[in-house]
Amino acid sequence: MRMMVLASLAFAAVSGSDSALAQAYPSRPVTIICPFPAGSPVDTVARVISERMKASLGQPFVIDNVTGAGGTIGVARAARAVPDGYTVGVGNFSSHVVAGAIYPVQYDALKDLEPVALLASNPQLIVSTNALPAMGLQDLVAWLQANPGKASAGTAGPGSISGMSPLCFFRRRQTHSFSSCHIAG
Repeated sequence: MRMMVLASLAFAAVSGSDSALAQAYPSRPVTIICPFPAGSPVDTVARVISERMKASLGQPFVIDNVTGAGGTIGVARAARAVPDGYTVGVGNFSSHVVAGAIYPVQYDALKDLEPVALLASNPQLIVSTNALPAMGLQDLVAWLQANPGKASAGTAGPGSISGMSPLCFFRRRQTHSFSSCHIAG
C-alpha cells in the first residue's frame, strides 16, 4: 500500500507542472495507459493497482487500453502525454524493451519515459514431462547435451519474455554458463 502511495506521489513529482503541484494531488481522475487488451496480465495488474490507488487517494484511476504494434502505440501515447501526472503508463519487458527493438517507434524509452515503480515480477519456470529422466536443472542440461535435437520449448510468442527465455537458456547451454542471462534491449 505504501508503495502505491509513493508511486502516486512520484507521478506528481515528475509532472513538471507548477500549477498541478500547487493543488492537492490528484484533484481529478488519473488515466493509466495499458498497451495491452483488457483482461491481459498487464491490464489485470493495472486494474488491481488502480482500485487500491483510488481507495488511498480518493480519485478514480481510469484504464485506457491502447493496443497494437507490440505495445508501442500505447507506450507512444504515454510518452506524448502532457507531463502533469494525470496520465501514466504501465507495461512490461515486451512493450517497453522488445517492441522498440522490433518496430520503428516515435519515442525514446530511455529519454521520454521515467520508471516509477515495479508493480509485479514474472518468474519463468522450466517444466517437463515426468517421463524425462531429468530431476533438476543440471540433470536437464546433461540430458540435453546427450540428446541434441530431441527437446523443444513452448512459448507465448516471439517478443514475449516467455519467448525470449528459451533462447536465453539455449544460448547459455551452448556456453555452459547457467548463472544468469541478460537480454539487452
